[in-house]
Amino acid sequence: MKKEYDLKKMREIKNPYKPMKKAVGINLSPEVIDYFKRIADETQIPYQKLIDLYLLDCVKKKKKLKLNWAA
Repeated sequence: MKKEYDLKKMREIKNPYKPMKKAVGINLSPEVIDYFKRIADETQIPYQKLIDLYLLDCVKKKKKLKLNWAA
């Protein structure tokens, strides 16, 4: 190993393993947050990650929400 290195010659490279996620703001019901936080405590997975995994599963399975609007 060298005693000294010339760091001026170094150049920045982008991290190829950077997560390809997008930060968004979303309003969730307290019941939803509490539900996922309980699961997070059981599984030791952060609740935000659990919500992301659940929504990703919905996307992959092309789940559609059935809404019945009350008149």
